[in-house]
Amino acid sequence: MFINQGKGNTMKYTLLVTQECNLRCPYCYIQKRPISMSLDVAQKIVDFMYTNTPPGEKMDIGFFGGEPLLAFERIQEITALIESHRSYRDYSIELSIVSNGTVFSDAIADFINRHNISFCISCDGPGDLHNMSRSFPNGEAASAIVEATIKQARKTLPVVLVNAVYGPQTFRALPRTVEYFRSLGLKRIFLNPDFSAPWTQADTDDIAAVYEQISAIYIDSYRKGRPLYISLIDGKIAIILRGGYQPEERCHMGRKEFAFTPDGYIFPCERLVGDGAADNRHCIGHVERGLQLDKLNCNVYPSEAINKSCITCGLRDYCMNWCGCSNYQSSGYYNRVGPFTCASEKAAITVALNAYQMLERQLGATFFEHLAGKPSMNAIGSR
Repeated sequence: MFINQGKGNTMKYTLLVTQECNLRCPYCYIQKRPISMSLDVAQKIVDFMYTNTPPGEKMDIGFFGGEPLLAFERIQEITALIESHRSYRDYSIELSIVSNGTVFSDAIADFINRHNISFCISCDGPGDLHNMSRSFPNGEAASAIVEATIKQARKTLPVVLVNAVYGPQTFRALPRTVEYFRSLGLKRIFLNPDFSAPWTQADTDDIAAVYEQISAIYIDSYRKGRPLYISLIDGKIAIILRGGYQPEERCHMGRKEFAFTPDGYIFPCERLVGDGAADNRHCIGHVERGLQLDKLNCNVYPSEAINKSCITCGLRDYCMNWCGCSNYQSSGYYNRVGPFTCASEKAAITVALNAYQMLERQLGATFFEHLAGKPSMNAIGSR
């Protein structure tokens, strides 16, 4: 998942500090291994990041896993390596942690605050929904612990992000999930589909109605003066106002986006790491031996017009048909869009445009920050 897109004048780096995890989520695209990143590998990755980031560009550096906070001490050490590097002051750097919400403490909160780290908790909604896919290996439910973490984080951190993954069994309950997050005081909500799931035609037929229900909650939050950031709406409003995705905003995996396994293997996106092995078809190098970008071609469909319907579609400039990892998970190729992605993107663009037009008519000019590409600013205010 992920929060920062790594587009434009930004390099996105994801560090899998460990592939160990205390949950067993069936849709997780990272295979569990009893391995954590050594400090030596971490130093080589930090050097790689500074060497490969052009001057003047921003670095978005995410700590990921497995469950990254199982390796909290190593995160602290890697942060020190980043901040003590001789080139540190030459770059704008943003750090983030994505956690499953089962590991948290005052010490972690203090570290996050001192280093201005963005913190996102993965939660699929209220207990019955969350526990369908996010439980401990022995089957024990994790939802109560995650909710307690959300409440503790809300008290100790200035901003808490939340990410929900939805699939065929849960997407129709997304409006309830959004309401649940709103009841907990969460204002930045990311909703991401499991692209690899067995989506059916019935699912694609229903997705528009579900997104419309989410849009109704979004509009209500604005009318009450307590706006929410909901990724599938705010992200599209920003793109609509800018006239579509610009070239620098499209997929740059393997060029401006890299993921590193605990043992130093390099992948073009964290969603493609899988087992993290050297012979993984998505592996494009190692921090000690450099990049092999020609391997990206192994997963490209050998045809320019593989999605003929996209060529004539009036929404294509506003659609994420270019997202390599999502395409691969749904179709098996970096450059081929799956039917669920198509239906989801059309529905998201439509509800975003309708929400924008309705709120602009009722409330006046409201979405200034979206034009600047910073739609999450609308959720800043009171915690």
